[in-house]
Amino acid sequence: MKNKILEICKAFQISGTFYKMEEIHSGHINSTFRVYFTVGENLNEYIVQKVNTNVFVRPVEMMENISSVTEFIREKLEREGADVRRFVMQYLSVADGRYYHVRENGEFWRCCRFIENSVSFLNPENTKVVEESGVAFGAFQKYLYDYPVDKLHIVIPHFHNTIMRYGAFREAIKADLVGRKSGIEDVIAGYFSLEEVATEPYKMQRRGELPLRVTHNDTKISNVLFDLETYEHLSVIDLDTVMPGLVAFDFGDAIRIAGNTGEEDERDLARVALDMEKYEAFTRGFLKEVRGFLTENEKKSLPLGAVAMTVECGVRFLTDYLNGDTYFKTHYSDQNLVRAKCHLALAKDMLRRFEEMQEIVEKYCQ
Repeated sequence: MKNKILEICKAFQISGTFYKMEEIHSGHINSTFRVYFTVGENLNEYIVQKVNTNVFVRPVEMMENISSVTEFIREKLEREGADVRRFVMQYLSVADGRYYHVRENGEFWRCCRFIENSVSFLNPENTKVVEESGVAFGAFQKYLYDYPVDKLHIVIPHFHNTIMRYGAFREAIKADLVGRKSGIEDVIAGYFSLEEVATEPYKMQRRGELPLRVTHNDTKISNVLFDLETYEHLSVIDLDTVMPGLVAFDFGDAIRIAGNTGEEDERDLARVALDMEKYEAFTRGFLKEVRGFLTENEKKSLPLGAVAMTVECGVRFLTDYLNGDTYFKTHYSDQNLVRAKCHLALAKDMLRRFEEMQEIVEKYCQ
């Protein structure tokens, strides 16, 4: 593996003397390595990744999206006099200018600089970190609000087409491929009772009430790098799913993950609720960055986006359970069902607190 990584690093024109490398096992899709090179007394660090082209079937378009938006952000940061090595990902190019390298066997590789003295968190209790993650994703929106969104490729078609997700759900119920429908009629009915509210943001976009913007589409806190000492945000990472989308979906998916008082697969549903302290912290940070350019409809859609993303993800878990667990990785037989029940409970709690969620958004829009 060392020789292969050195070949990749050479293709990306990395200078210096190889020092060491280590594999990073935290990701579930791509193969990731942290590689160190010395240049004089300096130690430079890089992230080298083999992209899983079974998942990302349009890797060239994906990298065109990533390189385009990061360079767009970089230019703005440079005009502000900011340290671009700290606040935006920098992907390296090969000799002909492409931001990727394809080996003779078809493997698709990319490389970026590692942001020094940075740390990421899975799901922290520290509300400052939650608020800073809101600032980070809000800043990502702010720097790209005038980016020509029609320039972006759709790397995963219909990613947040909630109407289509419900269509797939109905098909799974009808087919009942592995005989799991019996006994979970209450869960199925629960999701159908939320179909109208869950599909409303997508319908609003189709009616022209919400604009498409550059969205991250995977806004979990672990996709933000923070300063190792101050915990202030540095850069948003993992840009594989950058596409045109709704601000409400990025906001909502972050709340779905950070705002759950239980685990994603919490069996004890009494422990599942919306953590209003974390909700307010993220909202405060997010709106600090975006309130100046969002439309009134976008501001009002944020709490709705939280409900929609929670329901959509739950529907996907339940669909996969009915289909025999063919998409999401599971560690025990009914994990997708447990996830679906958890998300249903969380969505219902959000609806109970919906007025309070709206009031918090209005508070920080002032």
